[in-house]
Amino acid sequence: MEHLLIIRYVLMVVAGWLVLGMLGLASLHRTRVVAHGLFPLGAVFGLLLCGLGLTGVFLAPEQVVLPLGLPDLPFHLRLDGLSAYFLAVLGAVSTGVSAFSAGYFRKGEGTPPGLLCFEYHVCLASMAMLLLADDAYCFMVAWETMTLSATFLVMSNHRIAEIRRAAYLYFLISHVGALALLLCFGLLQANTGDYTFAAMRRQHLDVFWSSIAFLLALFGFGTKAGIFPLHVWLPEAHPAAPSPVSALMSGFVLKAGLYGVLRTVFDLLHLQVAWWGVLMLMLGLFTALFGVVFSAIQTDMKRLLAYSSIDNIGLMFVSMGLSILFRAYRMDALAALSLTALLYQIASHATFKSLLFLGTGSVLHATGERNLGRL
Repeated sequence: MEHLLIIRYVLMVVAGWLVLGMLGLASLHRTRVVAHGLFPLGAVFGLLLCGLGLTGVFLAPEQVVLPLGLPDLPFHLRLDGLSAYFLAVLGAVSTGVSAFSAGYFRKGEGTPPGLLCFEYHVCLASMAMLLLADDAYCFMVAWETMTLSATFLVMSNHRIAEIRRAAYLYFLISHVGALALLLCFGLLQANTGDYTFAAMRRQHLDVFWSSIAFLLALFGFGTKAGIFPLHVWLPEAHPAAPSPVSALMSGFVLKAGLYGVLRTVFDLLHLQVAWWGVLMLMLGLFTALFGVVFSAIQTDMKRLLAYSSIDNIGLMFVSMGLSILFRAYRMDALAALSLTALLYQIASHATFKSLLFLGTGSVLHATGERNLGRL
């Protein structure tokens, strides 16, 4: 019962963010209301979510069913250790980004402040629902809502054609990945017609079909995480977006892809095959090398940080690949160590990279310049 209260409080935070978004629409051009009222309240909700997530890590999993969606497809939600940990990271990132946004978005960035407030809080709410989702239907609704709201946030200064192109590229690649995820979930339900994650956990696919599901998940979630060669949207979208949006995307939207791979490989699939780990290890190492080389030659601060995020995502895939490899050879202690390193780096990168983007926003706000040579 205690844990059930935790998940209900998380849903209250989600509802609070949605209410703040609706209030933003009602205060479309009232900059003072949005800046001094709605964004600071969003930061308070984020801080509360961080505390709830940290509490949920140490409690037993609990499930609820929301009477939302289609008649025979309600939303199944589950709060377990993995989702609670990511909720804590989301809460920490959203707290800082919301507080910074209170001052940054006063001029609107080409979009009315109230509309930005709506898009921003819908994005936060959809990411929280994504982490709670316990069926493919709820997961894909939250995934698409996150993608759509993030696209509009990237396109905040929509008067510039280059920014519109960057947002379109992100939107296009994300939806190609979403098709792969739909196919992956179709395999995981194994012709049962039951798309709940609980049913998928009961399935035991053979090595061939498990490998196909793994590859589809790696491709689909890799488009969001920014793994090479699916990274092409990342160095374009981050410089195009306002600094708080870049901070949110690098701080947590990329982590949504990592969460999806972790949920699929270590929860929904019952196999960990050695070559899966080798493939992720190779992709991660190449992505890390690619990101660090290209970040070293950038003169634009935000593009530099974008390539740095690609580097860090590569290292996270290395940790995940090592964990799969160790699990395949029954080296459970080393697998646990690799997963611990991965989870630590997820929290570390979420905080320091979002702070770096916010620092870049402060420099850009003060000087109107983000070229390192000119600065």
